[in-house]
Amino acid sequence: LLWDPQTQHCKDVNECETIADACKGEMKCFNHYGGYLCLPRSASVIPAPEPAHTPTVPEPFNPCPLGYEPQGDSCVDVDECERDEHDCQPSQQCINTQGAFTCQCPDGYRKVGTECIDIDECRYRYCQHHCVNVPGSFSCQCEPGFQLAGNNRSCIDVNECEMGAPCTQRCYNTYGTFMCRCDQGYELGPDGFTCNDLDECSYSIYHCQHQCVNQPGKFYCECPEGYQLLGTRLCQDVNECETGEHQCTESQMCVNIHGRYQCVDTNRCQEPYVQLSDNRCICPATKPACRDLPYSIVNRYMSITSERSVPSDIFQIQATSLSSGAYNTFRIRSGDDNSDFYIRQINNISAMLVLARAVTGPKEYTLDLEMLSVNPLLSYQTSSVLRLSVYVGPHTF
Repeated sequence: LLWDPQTQHCKDVNECETIADACKGEMKCFNHYGGYLCLPRSASVIPAPEPAHTPTVPEPFNPCPLGYEPQGDSCVDVDECERDEHDCQPSQQCINTQGAFTCQCPDGYRKVGTECIDIDECRYRYCQHHCVNVPGSFSCQCEPGFQLAGNNRSCIDVNECEMGAPCTQRCYNTYGTFMCRCDQGYELGPDGFTCNDLDECSYSIYHCQHQCVNQPGKFYCECPEGYQLLGTRLCQDVNECETGEHQCTESQMCVNIHGRYQCVDTNRCQEPYVQLSDNRCICPATKPACRDLPYSIVNRYMSITSERSVPSDIFQIQATSLSSGAYNTFRIRSGDDNSDFYIRQINNISAMLVLARAVTGPKEYTLDLEMLSVNPLLSYQTSSVLRLSVYVGPHTF
């Protein structure tokens, strides 16, 4: 304080201005009447006004202690707050006591000298996550995914799934966040929320034996015409001859082949052959034209798939009648112009037709498989033909 000769009173000196570096480091200087304070820069101060100086008027003699006044023969407390005879700041509350009074700071402030200094509640870790100090108070804030509990200090998990999380299909709440998941047949998009259809057909060619058809969230397998689905992915030939889905006449026989059927005449015998029974024709020795022809022709039918692995046994030839002392040999008489087949003789009475090269359908072969019988004891030879129609299907199944 300095003496002011004009007012004849002491006046305050602002040490924050007159003293260089009054406060060191990160502290801030706050001037107050009769001194100064060094406080953190985040602190706020309710300044006290300088005391007003009024001309001194001599007070009457008071025989009572300070803070009391005479009343009759006794001394009673003076309520300085009620009489406004206190020096509390406007922001402070005057509280009367016996023989004195006290000045109380608002909530969130503490008294230092005559000043009220903001209490930085955040220094005391009142909040679970984040604390924001404000003059005279503080507020707690939570991390994303949490919300303040009823005590305004603790943080509790927010169930985003119940609050409209942007998951398009499934939402799973986790501590402080959430996860989106997709139904089977979908995959999570780059944004983490959207579920996009998973095109299973583009991931593998082995899902379906023939054709894979993608649909939202799933796929299914299709088979070509003449086939039906076996299980969920395999294709099986439809036997139109058994199901009655053919248009063969009474004079024809229905032959089932891969993917379709074939109608063949029950009597396929051509001159000079005559029909002996179904599928069997003979050439009578009484006809001169039969001299150089096989004695009998038996018609048979079979079907194989495309691209069959080779070599592959596909048909066994078996002699139906035997002559004592006869030697039998087997050969492909006609129909194999590209050498796609060959004969492997098993013994004297049977042989195997072997597919020598992989063939691709649809394709049809008519093979005349001849068995030549020679009997040296009786000095004669004869031959018979098995006319085999081989149908190659259009697919590998």
